[in-house]
Amino acid sequence: MKTSWWVRFSVLLVFILVSVLILLPTMMKFDENGHYPIKSKINLGLDLQGGLYMIMGIDFKKVYKDEVKTYARKIEQLLKDQDIAMTPGEMDESDQLDPKQTVVLTKASDMEVAKKKIKEFFAGNVRITKEDGAKLEIALSSVIKKQIEEQSVGKSIEVIRNRIDEFGVTEPEILAQGNDRIVVQLPGVRDIERAKELIGKTAKLEFKMVNDTIAPQVMMGWLDKATKAGITYKKGDRFSEYLKKINEFLKADIPEGHELAFEKKTNKATGEEANLPFVVEAIAKITGDDLADARVQIDQQKNDPYVSMDFKTAGAKRFEEATGANIGKRMAVILDGNVYSAPVIQAKIGGGHAQITLGGGGANFNKTMSEAKDLALVLRAGALPVQLDFLEQRTVGPNLGADSIHKAKIASIIGCVLVFIFAIIYYRFSGIIAVVTLLLNVLFTITILVALDATLTLPGLAGIALTVGMAVDANIIIFEKIRDELRRGISNYKSYELGFASALWTVLDAHVTAAAAGFCLLNFGTGPIRGFAVTLLIGIVVTVYTAYYVSHLLFELYMDKTQGQELSI
Repeated sequence: MKTSWWVRFSVLLVFILVSVLILLPTMMKFDENGHYPIKSKINLGLDLQGGLYMIMGIDFKKVYKDEVKTYARKIEQLLKDQDIAMTPGEMDESDQLDPKQTVVLTKASDMEVAKKKIKEFFAGNVRITKEDGAKLEIALSSVIKKQIEEQSVGKSIEVIRNRIDEFGVTEPEILAQGNDRIVVQLPGVRDIERAKELIGKTAKLEFKMVNDTIAPQVMMGWLDKATKAGITYKKGDRFSEYLKKINEFLKADIPEGHELAFEKKTNKATGEEANLPFVVEAIAKITGDDLADARVQIDQQKNDPYVSMDFKTAGAKRFEEATGANIGKRMAVILDGNVYSAPVIQAKIGGGHAQITLGGGGANFNKTMSEAKDLALVLRAGALPVQLDFLEQRTVGPNLGADSIHKAKIASIIGCVLVFIFAIIYYRFSGIIAVVTLLLNVLFTITILVALDATLTLPGLAGIALTVGMAVDANIIIFEKIRDELRRGISNYKSYELGFASALWTVLDAHVTAAAAGFCLLNFGTGPIRGFAVTLLIGIVVTVYTAYYVSHLLFELYMDKTQGQELSI
């Protein structure tokens, strides 16, 4: 044999060896924590493995409202550095797509300096819509609104991915759908409700001062008034919606610059839940953006899990200033409108540390520990920049996935056996060469899918089946070209050479057009269509190599062994 043949044969052996090494963890079901150096396995998609499929939408009205509050907090800090005191006022939500926040200066004489500083530091982000005595009204600029709309989906996907990575889901698929929707697919998830809770939780952490001048009886009177108006919270409702409705309804009763928040209390005897009201500042002193880390720890005295939080440098400074200026007052720790605790500030707290207690202990220790872990997870992964609403949910059971895999195996085996029998009967020994190339084709295709960490879905299996059909077609083209040459009375060796030479461009032309269609599906398709396109494109490249070059290699060996005297085709 020629040196070039040995080189090509060696390359083929290397490809086969690498493929076997990569596929061993899947074939032998190796433990990912074992000592085998290659950890990659075939990732099964939602339709094969079962799991959760969700579509979530973004409510930009709430986003604008929260962003205006954030800028009001920044303005408060800016003016404080200029020795200008201010307090937050009420919010005008008459136009929900353009909410406006009022800030009230302690001294009306500071108005011009305040306006100058706001325009200097927040030009292009905030616009002043109205001024009246010591009051200023601010709103978002159109530039910021556009940025929010452009970035919200991307940031949300990043946060969701961080949470899912910590949750331990293999190969999640998180995609943007338009400018206001996100599609999430979680293969293999069994605890559906916990996954939804982790993904959908906004995790908006706020530290707000409590207004204790309002008597509990007054607040209960407000709640009775709201209840009579039909504003109640029922289990299963979105709590943020209830919070929004009741604050809008009681806007005239609640002191300016404040709002209601609630602490969930559970009656240990009856198990009933009640919401204890708090009047807190509308604009937070510190938020989750100031957080550097969150982790679960155990209170050694009470044996209760709690979430310990560390602030960033700037956040630690603000926390120290806020606690120092409000000694003797209560500061509420609020997550998504729920008050987790509202301790009295005994002294200025430095060091940038705080904690969220969840209660529990004793018989509820495991449940409390699970809640603490989930809470620390979402705080650590970051708050969602927007509130996401679940628009659609589908749960695919693992039995459906197992059934799909079983049927796909049966169909693939039957299809391959029929193709192999046809090839061997119709093309004799050349058919055996075709069978070898088909097996290598499937081996290399699956290997590339595993190496790329791609997810195998039912459409992907269809792509592999189509690849086998295309590979058979390529072999048929080559064999028929060789037969044409033999019919012309040309020698076996020359017929094999001319057949391969003339078939090359036909094979390439057929696969290039198929690849063009595959690229279109990849670029313009979504979800399963993209999965099919990826498998198809990989299969096309592998088919050209196995059906033409590997076949050529094996025919060359065959012709050398028979010295061109025999050609079984």
